[in-house]
Amino acid sequence: MLRRAGVVGSGRVCAVEVLSAVTKLRSHTLRLGLKYEGSVVGAPTSLIMKMGHLRDGRPPYGNRREIGFYRNVASALPDRLAPRCYETADATEAGPWRLLLEDLTDTHFIATEHPLPPALPQCRSAIQAWGRLHAALWDDPRSSVFLGRSANAVWTQYFNSSAERFARFMDRFGEAMPAQRRALYERLLDSAIPLLARFDEGRNLTLIHGDAHWWNCFLPRDDQHEQVRLLDWEDWTIGAGATDLAYMMAMLWFPDRRRRIEQPLLDFYHDVLVARGVRAYSRQILAEDYRRSVLLLMLRPIWQATNNLPARVWWPNLERNFLAVDDLDCRELLV
Repeated sequence: MLRRAGVVGSGRVCAVEVLSAVTKLRSHTLRLGLKYEGSVVGAPTSLIMKMGHLRDGRPPYGNRREIGFYRNVASALPDRLAPRCYETADATEAGPWRLLLEDLTDTHFIATEHPLPPALPQCRSAIQAWGRLHAALWDDPRSSVFLGRSANAVWTQYFNSSAERFARFMDRFGEAMPAQRRALYERLLDSAIPLLARFDEGRNLTLIHGDAHWWNCFLPRDDQHEQVRLLDWEDWTIGAGATDLAYMMAMLWFPDRRRRIEQPLLDFYHDVLVARGVRAYSRQILAEDYRRSVLLLMLRPIWQATNNLPARVWWPNLERNFLAVDDLDCRELLV
């Protein structure tokens, strides 16, 4: 794999050691230490192997979206916003998918332990990275080509699937959903057409990460020579860039912190877009996109719950997002 990627020259890998391993719901992540024979100047001494599970001898999940990102999209992004990918492999009947990635352990770090929020300077570094990402493919027709669908098609399908997900959620957790909140969800699902009209315009859209939490941001240990790297591209899609920001702040922060620094960080994000050449996207349009995104994120905890994520994940997300809906008067956007 490394020879195909052009990083080992005439040398060869003579030993591989598993330095650490993490198992998640849909993948294993292994940190591999490498030893070489021959001339391998500049070759990596460690790598990250991210790979799928095997159940009953077959891979249950193909991770096509993330594989497609590294094959087709990552090279279109500036300043190596994502880790370098040396190899991708699709799942087969007999074997799981895999990604062979740059190991950032020695050069980058995750700011805090979940669920603690990062310090403000670290937040600004992460927000700047999201701004660079969004500006890079702002209104770029390649985004739809990469994904194979328009933003309107993506979000229409999401709404349609969310209605079924909400019914399943209520069957399992309806006791935890007061009548007033259930009515709000029903209003949201009934408001698909006016909310999705934003995507009909085909403007001010970009590639979004889709799982933009703070712990998918690797911050550089030496910010003079490195940039923030963004990880875990399993849910990237097309939409309003504000969706990634609402995920990070409205859904993951309690009101006291969010009220203090949410708007200054949105100001900073808008400045990053403008500095990177985004035009005809005012701060007011960003505010409207952000409020709309907070509404759409009401559906995310429903998906998390029906995907069997632990309640310690989806329940606080649901509660925090409801508080943001109230603070930002998001109900005004519903029919």
